[in-house]
Amino acid sequence: MATPKKDDSLPTFAWEGKDKSGKIIRGEMRAAAPTMVRTTLRRQGILVTKVTKQSFRAKGKVSDKDITLFTRQMATMMKSGVPLLQAFDIVSKGASNAAVSRLLTEIKTEVETGSALNQAFRKYPLYFDQLYCNLIEAGEHAGILDQLLDRLATYKEKTQAIIAKIKSALFYPISVLVVAFVVTAVIMIFVVPQFKKVFTSFGADLPGPTLVVMAISDYFVEYWYLIFGVLGGGVYAFFYFWKRSVPMQIFMDRLSLRLPIFGEVLRKATLARWTRTLSTMFAAGVPLVEALDSVGGASGNYIYKEATKQIKSEISTGSSLTVAMQNTNLFPNMAIQMIAIGEESGQIDQMSGKVADFYEAEVDDAVARLSSLMEPLIMVVLGTVIGGIIIAMYLPIFKLGAVV
Repeated sequence: MATPKKDDSLPTFAWEGKDKSGKIIRGEMRAAAPTMVRTTLRRQGILVTKVTKQSFRAKGKVSDKDITLFTRQMATMMKSGVPLLQAFDIVSKGASNAAVSRLLTEIKTEVETGSALNQAFRKYPLYFDQLYCNLIEAGEHAGILDQLLDRLATYKEKTQAIIAKIKSALFYPISVLVVAFVVTAVIMIFVVPQFKKVFTSFGADLPGPTLVVMAISDYFVEYWYLIFGVLGGGVYAFFYFWKRSVPMQIFMDRLSLRLPIFGEVLRKATLARWTRTLSTMFAAGVPLVEALDSVGGASGNYIYKEATKQIKSEISTGSSLTVAMQNTNLFPNMAIQMIAIGEESGQIDQMSGKVADFYEAEVDDAVARLSSLMEPLIMVVLGTVIGGIIIAMYLPIFKLGAVV
């Protein structure tokens, strides 16, 4: 008997009831209304006691880390011989995040009603991108889903590790600068005015640095709400438009690669993701031209995404991957030479994987160097700002002491 095609536009209802033996059972069903759920289950001999409409979006947030953990768990269980649906059931019940459990239950329902696994994933593009779905599809067609899940888990783990290292390199200086601004604002608003009252009673001329600090303090005291409002609003607007404006994203991607010190780290991280994605897709048996569709998007940078489109176009017209990469002027000579060896030996996946390993190690070293470099640099900046304010406020006291 053919499985009826399911209408994805219909809402999902969770139901609870009793079978003919009186055992409590639960499940989910897509239907236009709760009455349809009750009618359908009644025909199956189930006495329905409760029907609740489900709303996936109201259940919380699913992070990329959750998807990576799910992929690793599925790969491990399927390699151990656990059937697909049973593996879904185990992972969904063991998930600590209710949103993850809900998502996996939805996908399991899709598969149970006849959808291919990759088709079920494609219905949730917010969590499963094109690369993920393409690899799952390749694994299903080749009968090596467990191996492809393992490759996907490894790929996502390495990609997340790179992103985490970049964030850690940026978080420390940004957090220190934020704290420095708050401390400076507190000094300007609450401390300097007290010194100003004392200096006013002196009746003497004050040193230039002291007058400058007092003028800045007066501005902070009078317009503190405006300063914090403009800064807070500016940061919010920046990130808002960065996420939603394509021209803004293009500008920031270009700028990020040109930043001093940080730009080189971001470039190496982008190269690591680009080559890691190429290695994963090619090893899964995805044709090179099709693999490049996912490679460009996975790089995480507009410049490399456009360069990948150029590479794909040149390969489609008969050019080699090495020559196409060289024509973009974005890939280092080492990466190009390694890919050239891979093309000649028929081992593009292995060679691009080695390039990814190299640049991932480079990012590790660069982040370690940045951390050691930023600590003394930040101390100098903080010492100059805070120390300068303190000295400026104590200069009149020193001057008074000299007169006495």
